[in-house]
Amino acid sequence: MTKVLIYNTPNCIYCQMAKKFFKDHNVAYEEKDVSVDDEAREEMIAKSGQLGVPVVDIDGKIIVGFDESAIKELLKL
Repeated sequence: MTKVLIYNTPNCIYCQMAKKFFKDHNVAYEEKDVSVDDEAREEMIAKSGQLGVPVVDIDGKIIVGFDESAIKELLKL
């Protein structure tokens, strides 16, 4: 099964768009709120080199931002 993890913050519109996309396509995902979880923030930075959200990790492949076409490609949608 594909593992999907999204690093996000509550007020990020692109994070909300990504989570809506996952829900609309019945994709199970885990989320980490980097505004309150220091460990998750450090993990996200280590993976992506970025401070911006969302950062989407699909089976170890990193997408920075809400890139719908890249997400569809990795999820084979």
